[in-house]
Amino acid sequence: MAPLLVLAVVTGLARLIGWLGDIAWLDSWPHAAALGLAAMFVLTSTAHFQEPRRSGLIAMVPPRLPGAPALVTLTGALELAGALGLLIPPTAKLAAAALALMMIAMFPANVRAARAGVGVKTMPLPLRAVVQLVFLGAAVLVIVG
Repeated sequence: MAPLLVLAVVTGLARLIGWLGDIAWLDSWPHAAALGLAAMFVLTSTAHFQEPRRSGLIAMVPPRLPGAPALVTLTGALELAGALGLLIPPTAKLAAAALALMMIAMFPANVRAARAGVGVKTMPLPLRAVVQLVFLGAAVLVIVG
């Protein structure tokens, strides 16, 4: 639930600062959402590198995929690269699209983990699906904004 909170708080604060401070770039929901997503992905990427979450993420990788530890490291690095891309205006839309595709590609691991009772257990699958849709919605907002 912490990633959702980070996304909401950072996006809301960025938008408020843009409005109150009359900062044109932040006076935009897509730009504020880009900052919120960047903060969220920096947070979520830490789980890919720090125990005990790293082991939980490794356990979530479907057994048919080789090199689960390397895949977890790779996705963590991609999350960090995507967060950086969201902070650079010319690359923000591309970064949001790439992160959205990655979220979609990785969601089946969440389904498998919930059904098998393995991995990171932060919330039940139906709630996780709704939260994932919020994350995807924020990415789409950046893409179309």
